[in-house]
Amino acid sequence: MVPEIRYAKSGGVHIAYQVFGSGPVDLVIIPGFISNIEHYWDWPEAANWLSYLAGRARVIIFDKRGTGLSDRLGQLPSLEQRMEDARAVMDAVGVRRAAVMGFSEGGSLAVLLAAVHPERCSALVLYGAFARFSDWFPTKQKFEAFLNYVETSWGTGESFAAFAPSKKDNVEFKKWWGRWERLGGSPSAVASLMRLNSGINIDGILPTLRVPTLVLHRTEDPTVSIQAGRFLAKNVPHAALVELEGADHMCWFGENAMQIADTILDFIVTPGGDTRNTVSSRRVLATILFTDIVGSTERAQKLGDRSWRELLQAHDATVRREILRFRGNEVKSTGDGFLAEFDGPARAIRCAVAITEAMAPLGIHVRAGLHAGEVERSDTDVHGIAVHLTARIMDTAPPGGVVVSRTVKDLIAGSGIELEAAGEHILKGLQEKWELFRVKSVA
Repeated sequence: MVPEIRYAKSGGVHIAYQVFGSGPVDLVIIPGFISNIEHYWDWPEAANWLSYLAGRARVIIFDKRGTGLSDRLGQLPSLEQRMEDARAVMDAVGVRRAAVMGFSEGGSLAVLLAAVHPERCSALVLYGAFARFSDWFPTKQKFEAFLNYVETSWGTGESFAAFAPSKKDNVEFKKWWGRWERLGGSPSAVASLMRLNSGINIDGILPTLRVPTLVLHRTEDPTVSIQAGRFLAKNVPHAALVELEGADHMCWFGENAMQIADTILDFIVTPGGDTRNTVSSRRVLATILFTDIVGSTERAQKLGDRSWRELLQAHDATVRREILRFRGNEVKSTGDGFLAEFDGPARAIRCAVAITEAMAPLGIHVRAGLHAGEVERSDTDVHGIAVHLTARIMDTAPPGGVVVSRTVKDLIAGSGIELEAAGEHILKGLQEKWELFRVKSVA
């Protein structure tokens, strides 16, 4: 029996999801670049695999926005938006904390969710996943060939050989796969999503993961090579790597499909306990924003104490308004600037731009710097090298400008934010060069 399809509201978007099974742990499955959670159940092996998981866990699976049964909107979804969608599904189900499994392209979203919100993630499983798009499409020619397939043959099922080699010559499976393509996304939507995905790179945030992580990968996977899995395991602190025989990219196909399921379940289910309410560390991935009034000392001397104090009050009120509007967290005022943190880099950039633009009526210029990295939260502050790096990045920004690190750039694909190269800089106190980018426009 196909589990009931439900919808969670994420902003103005409806996200289709299913909940089935029971057990001591909740497992959220984030699918690959397209999916259709209803169609999975039409193929016995997929249905049996999901049902097997449900024997020891409560499983939550959803279609990402723009795919499957979820809303398909004109604007491409960013990684940040899709992370919010995953949280919206968890909230709709009433899941405070769960194990999260990211499959293939869904691995990047799973990593971001676990890094930014470790309090929501009891364990992380990455199957057939990758950190860099080049691990999926190592050459431009290979990527263009796939886009050509989407344009000319999408819906025929011909691509199944790259995802499920064990089904070679299976005519019925090819028909099912063709329908999966059609139900997962239209050709134009798939091409657009793939171009969006090509800009995502999460290797810079892998070292910030602080949740138990299992990396599963088949050694002969023709879609995403075993090297991608090994890279993830090497760069995620204390990650466990399990290499499996076989060539199927889809986890529910192949002779060892149930071994994969057992390995996942053994990893995520805490013996004799319920992991749903475990308290996590205060170390998280955050996007840090530093702002600073340019020439504040000279301006204060020119205006005098009273006028400067009134101007500073207007500045502070404006900055606090924008931080609140973009759902950031004010950490502290630095006297002539602010330190704030965000759980999404695109919102942090939009906040920074809004702040700099709002200063024009006040007759002052503000510069801003942003970086995404690991911080440790206390009751009143955030600490860590990422905070110091952001301050140094801000120092490179021109009056009224916003400068970001490459880590931030790699996380905002599909956000409508346009950046331009700001060159390589040796930041104060650091020896290596840092590639920085200026915000050119915000859509």
